Amino acid sequence: NAIVHLTAIARRLGIDLTLDDFHQASQRVPLLVDCKPSGSGYMEDLHRAGGVPVLLEQLAPLLDLSATTVTGKTLGQLLERTSPPGDWQSTIRSLDKPLGPPGSLVTLQGSLAPDGAVLKAAAASSDLLAHRGSAIVFESPEDAAERIDDPSLEITPDHVLVLRNGGPIAAGMPECGSLPIPRHLAEAGVRDMVRVSDARMSGTAFGTVVLHCSPEAAVGGPLALVRDGDTIELNVSERRIDLLVDEAELNRRRAKFVKPDLPQRGWRRLYAEHVTQAHLGADMDFLDAVCSAAIHRGCEQDTEDSTA
Repeated sequence: NAIVHLTAIARRLGIDLTLDDFHQASQRVPLLVDCKPSGSGYMEDLHRAGGVPVLLEQLAPLLDLSATTVTGKTLGQLLERTSPPGDWQSTIRSLDKPLGPPGSLVTLQGSLAPDGAVLKAAAASSDLLAHRGSAIVFESPEDAAERIDDPSLEITPDHVLVLRNGGPIAAGMPECGSLPIPRHLAEAGVRDMVRVSDARMSGTAFGTVVLHCSPEAAVGGPLALVRDGDTIELNVSERRIDLLVDEAELNRRRAKFVKPDLPQRGWRRLYAEHVTQAHLGADMDFLDAVCSAAIHRGCEQDTEDSTA
């Protein structure tokens, strides 16, 4: 979720922050906090260990300490008063003794997400980080809730579960991307499967779940073209998520695609018409600094034309 929110904030300020920036930062920062889903503890354990101030103190060598905070003081000035984590706790680790390696967050691209997608690798199963399987497609969160346990789907652990129409325009991008494991598989001991969605998921959720696929299905993104039985390949080491279907067949499907109807009126209509895709922050396009400047210039020109 931080990726979407920080991207939106940056774009409002005219800062060019991309998915690659997040990926590169993740490659420099090891896993330091022993909390679920990447560790064993809980948020209250992080709080007792000193919380975000103590975590930032450990991250200080990687931070711009001259940055001014909302207090008016620099980050460095605030951290001068922060003690390192005590030996009595093990929730907040140090850079030289981390809980896990760098790369907790991975951003992906590929034929299924040309503009990008996100995977929380630290919360994924290592044996699924390179996986190829057949798709089982759900048209919406409601469809998934209704059919995920349908025995006629004959879902196996090797399948790739696809949830579409959960993106910004289609549904406001809710936290529904972490599809549940089908009941018969969960009862057999299966705890994870590859799942792919244009929605979000909770930061506390575990699983090999590719999220924020952009462009979303509702605008005709490749996720809209997936059919049951199609082969999908996830390769985290190569940062790819691909739909392995012949381009001619995809073009035939694309020609038949019909965008879903937008809400009739009101805020939902305004949102659907102006929200950006996930890789741009899922924010209103007229709040983007560059777009706002263009709109302002257009208004000034209209005023000049009217005066003339």
